[in-house]
Amino acid sequence: MNLGPDHRQWLLPLPRILSNPVHAPLNMLLELTKFRIVVLSTLSAATGYLAAGRGLHAGIATAMLGVLLLAMGACALNQVQDRELDARMSRTRNRPIPRGSMKPGAAFAIAWALILAGSLLLWLAHSPGTALIGLFAVAWYNGFYTYIKRVWSFAVVPGALIGALPPAIGWTAAGGSPQAPPLMALAFFFFIWQVPHFWLLLFSLRSDYEQSGLPSPTQQLSARQFANLTFIWMLSAFASSLLLPLYGLIRSPWSALGLLACGLWFARESAKLIRQNPENAVFQSSFRSINLFALLVMALLVLDALLA
Repeated sequence: MNLGPDHRQWLLPLPRILSNPVHAPLNMLLELTKFRIVVLSTLSAATGYLAAGRGLHAGIATAMLGVLLLAMGACALNQVQDRELDARMSRTRNRPIPRGSMKPGAAFAIAWALILAGSLLLWLAHSPGTALIGLFAVAWYNGFYTYIKRVWSFAVVPGALIGALPPAIGWTAAGGSPQAPPLMALAFFFFIWQVPHFWLLLFSLRSDYEQSGLPSPTQQLSARQFANLTFIWMLSAFASSLLLPLYGLIRSPWSALGLLACGLWFARESAKLIRQNPENAVFQSSFRSINLFALLVMALLVLDALLA
């Protein structure tokens, strides 16, 4: 589940075969469910699973698949809810519903089929608690954030809770307690990270937001103020990552040193926002950096869980 702009440019493209007309229905389904975006939610769920289980177990497959299905369903439902907004924005008007390739009713049915399948898989393969966290993520995204973003410029801050829930699903699927302090540290990192991740791309898409009528911090703050605010949140994401070894999620000294090195690199990259003119190129560079930082943190967590 993502909080807004379609940030597919930082992900690897799908295999070229999907552009073949024979695969048009599959391609449309992947567009509707934002498959290339929800992969990150699946990876963060896998990270939570491995962090709790401290090893590779068969249950990780069902946990990842359950999160993938739930996230795809939530994104499809979001496209039904936002179809009128999507039609007003240049970057989204070619999505399946606005361009007329799929009826809202069909998309609605697909969305709920995916949500039901993901929930049942997490319930049966893991626990009711795990499934309930997944359903809460859907409710928060589709029932709360999707509507509050239409009236509040800073809706991404409470909405960022969505980013913290996939790791919690993975954690509980591996048998970890939902009240465990290490899980709180892990979820906190993904919560903090989600806010600047969204804002960095939003700056490049601000005219689209204005055209659609959606409120945005870029309408209330100058470019310099917005860059400074985003920089503070990026530093907060770095600081929150340092909680991971303190709460035992990273145990190896080498992994901890690797985390510190990645964080210092990220802090240096973040400083571009305050050292340079706040232009699209600077925000796009920082956007790539924050995504790479999240992937590096997840990789270190996974390696530490498997090897330490």
